[in-house]
Amino acid sequence: MTAETYLTTNDAAALICLSRRTLEKWRVQGQGPTYRKFGKRVVYAVSDLREWADSRRRRSTSEAQ
Repeated sequence: MTAETYLTTNDAAALICLSRRTLEKWRVQGQGPTYRKFGKRVVYAVSDLREWADSRRRRSTSEAQ
């Protein structure tokens, strides 16, 4: 079993080229990548961020979302 790597909101935002504020808004709205809460601390698993980014892969701007 391999250990999962977790990132803070700032680091997660940098990895997927978004602002920290965007991730915070999306959490409230129930959008964006899956996150985890450990007490009051919010973290993102790198594997979840990659999966989320891959799910947004498109070949054309006219593709349905």
